[in-house]
Amino acid sequence: MPLPFLTADRAFEATSDDIALPFDDHDQWRRPYRPGPWRVIAAALALLVASFMLLATMIVALAGALPAAGACLGAAAVVILLALRLLRVGAWVSRHGVRHVRFFRTATVPWARTASLRTVQQPVRWLGLPRTVQGQALVLVRQGGGEPVTLFTDHNADFLARVEAFDRAADTVEAWSAEYGPVAAPSVPAGRTQSVS
Repeated sequence: MPLPFLTADRAFEATSDDIALPFDDHDQWRRPYRPGPWRVIAAALALLVASFMLLATMIVALAGALPAAGACLGAAAVVILLALRLLRVGAWVSRHGVRHVRFFRTATVPWARTASLRTVQQPVRWLGLPRTVQGQALVLVRQGGGEPVTLFTDHNADFLARVEAFDRAADTVEAWSAEYGPVAAPSVPAGRTQSVS
């Protein structure tokens, strides 16, 4: 029995009609892509470690060392929260703007303050590590200048070895920007990229 899950890329699945679905609320924050396998695997491993920590908490509590059991329970809760935060990392969109969720910070840019949103060819970090490779990135430039914000790349934990998913996600975020942004800026199709020096 298949269980459908609500994702923002549902429009790319096999639906022939363009009727707005009842749950298609543009005021809710949604991720325009599914979490990638690397992100899900890392979160699953963290939750596996947390389950062993909870088992150790029970064993320590049954042995009678309640302060140590409390410390184990607190550490397991921290690992669970970190795994959940890891799953939330990424770019989220709504009618109000684009939200860039990182592991320790979240920044929201209203559509009215975006100057441009485009896919560019540039050095990107491989799985968030210091090593860089040549790849594509979806870059947001705010009005009034400032440092461009890289929303996601084709080598991060969501899109590594998933080029089609990156192209679909970039096109979806650009479509949100064109719909709710101040002026529809010319965008570069996902197949053709601009080069940034």
